[in-house]
Amino acid sequence: MFDTMTITKIGGAVCGALLIFLLAGWAADGLYSVGGDHDEDHLAGYVIDTGEGETEVAEEVIEVPFEELYAVADASAGERLWRQCSACHSDQPGVNGVGPYLHGVVGRPKHTVEGFNYSDGLLATTGDWTPENISAFIENPREYAPGTAMAYNGMRDAEDRANLIAYLDTLDD
Repeated sequence: MFDTMTITKIGGAVCGALLIFLLAGWAADGLYSVGGDHDEDHLAGYVIDTGEGETEVAEEVIEVPFEELYAVADASAGERLWRQCSACHSDQPGVNGVGPYLHGVVGRPKHTVEGFNYSDGLLATTGDWTPENISAFIENPREYAPGTAMAYNGMRDAEDRANLIAYLDTLDD
């Protein structure tokens, strides 16, 4: 009943079955594993954040006063920013555009350019165009002078505003 050929066939069947199980295990590991070799740093499963361990440190934003930024402002960098303003304003004295000319604007009393029709929102402001006032205005014109006709959305970066105002101050020379 059991001859050599039968024993050989049974041995081949067992080896074939083991080979199929090994290949199936290798394929399943490749398909369903999260990575290569598993060690303590790489455990399969989901990470549940319990809030313990790492704590986030909030970055503290230190705001530099505008006066300090203006003291070290770069007028040549402001000249590049002037291009935005030059669409509506002129840097030549007495030449108004959509907006009043800005030659000599730093230190000038507000709404005093002859021949320019100021909006009610800007007429409601008082004082001179100090660097701080100009900065507040160009940061958010609609907040500084509600009802202003200036359609500019504002320049958020304080360093850019300081550079632009330093350039405007050179136009007075």
